[in-house]
Amino acid sequence: MAEFNLALVDWSRAQFALTALYHWIFVPLTLGLSFIVAFMHTIYYKTGDTKWKNMTKFWMKLFGINFAIGVSTGIILEFQFGTNWSNYSWFMGDIFGAPLAIEAILAFFLESTFIAVMFFGWERVSKKFHMMSSWLVAVGSNLSALWILIANAWMQNPVGMKFNPDTVRNEMANFFDVALSSTAVHKFLHTVSQAYVIGALFVVAISAWFLLKKRHIDFAKKSILIASIFGLLSIGFVGLTGDGSAYDVAQTQPMKLAAMEGLYDGETNADLVAVGIITGKDSDKKVTGIKIPSMLSWLSHKDVNAFVPGVNDIVNGNEEYGILSTEARMQKGKLSINALSDYKIAKNENNSELAVEKLAEFESNYEHFGYGYFENKEEVIPNVPIVFYSFHIMVILGSFFALLFAWLLYASLKDKLENNRLLLRISVWSILLGYIATMLGWVVAEVGRQPWTIQDILPVTMATSNLGVGSVQTTFFIFLTLFTVLLIAEIKIMFTQIKAGPEEGGKNV
Repeated sequence: MAEFNLALVDWSRAQFALTALYHWIFVPLTLGLSFIVAFMHTIYYKTGDTKWKNMTKFWMKLFGINFAIGVSTGIILEFQFGTNWSNYSWFMGDIFGAPLAIEAILAFFLESTFIAVMFFGWERVSKKFHMMSSWLVAVGSNLSALWILIANAWMQNPVGMKFNPDTVRNEMANFFDVALSSTAVHKFLHTVSQAYVIGALFVVAISAWFLLKKRHIDFAKKSILIASIFGLLSIGFVGLTGDGSAYDVAQTQPMKLAAMEGLYDGETNADLVAVGIITGKDSDKKVTGIKIPSMLSWLSHKDVNAFVPGVNDIVNGNEEYGILSTEARMQKGKLSINALSDYKIAKNENNSELAVEKLAEFESNYEHFGYGYFENKEEVIPNVPIVFYSFHIMVILGSFFALLFAWLLYASLKDKLENNRLLLRISVWSILLGYIATMLGWVVAEVGRQPWTIQDILPVTMATSNLGVGSVQTTFFIFLTLFTVLLIAEIKIMFTQIKAGPEEGGKNV
């Protein structure tokens, strides 16, 4: 492939990654904080206590600021599928477009309709309907995430579709196979539970700051109690869904799993890396550190004796375990690509017999289709160190959050929060660690599946639009500037509202 095209691919990837990561700054807080607001609103509805009303309004205000700015980055992100990734959109738009359309028509409509009631319904609608509007906003936000994550999951594990050789497009064959695939279910549950942790850490951090400043003491204590319970349940669910996600990756994306664990040579009774570093060079690379015996085999296949393929097994093949080499898959992929071309020619020449023959050849090799675009076998290897370290730092931070929420809950129940300044200081800074952890999760998911846009079918190099590199570079820096300004604006507005504090007795104090 020409150098120009490679530069275009790299800049298109960089622009999409930039937009996605900035967007994800706002999304998890929206998802997590929406439920915390709904919980507090429900307590106010049940008790009629003005303190809970003031708490609800304060956190609702911060939710609204974050929601408004998050929408703008999401719109730009979706537009990029048409501007920068038009080949990808053409190739699989019939499938990818369906969940995105449902997200816009159903989920976003639900969310945007009731958010007005949630913010402006005080004293204007019944208390019950107003309380329900908070829940509908929370549900709508999470439904929006559901359909977007279903679309992303299909890229990781393309199911429920059939390739149409006449249009050269993938078409949806079974909507429920796409929407309810194991990858979609695990990805949604794991991703939103991470978002709930962010919401809890956000509430904890601000409330801890109030306690350190000796302001709004009762408000802060109640907020931390709610957030620590919500956070502890959420981080437990993160661990549970993470196990399911890892099992699904083992079945559908073995190269990603090998990168996550730094497993270069496959093993039976494969150990799970608890803490480690990648050592060695080239073919001698391995992970040195603390490992849990046979645990990777168990987590991957529910069998401690199972064989877990490594990077070298996937690249070079392993006859004993029926793993086809990448070079063999490249050959089959080229057969599939050439057969598709010959099929189109035969169709145009009305040679039905040859068309049938070439179509059969194409379909028999279609599972290797994407490999036909590679020039060398090493192209299928993602950046192993980035995936490995991102995954393990994420896991370590997740364990830290579990301990933090448990400590906060214990201190809350024992009424020892105010005097534990170490815990409060840790809590204030923990929100930054939360964002690092959730960003690393996306790095694992997306860098780990490189070089694929659609796993095994469409490489990233074949998915871009026919654009000039200069135009992509220009828009990259425009977006970088715009998103940075939006982020600074949100932080400034947030800090202003936080410093003003919640209402107490009908006044800001």
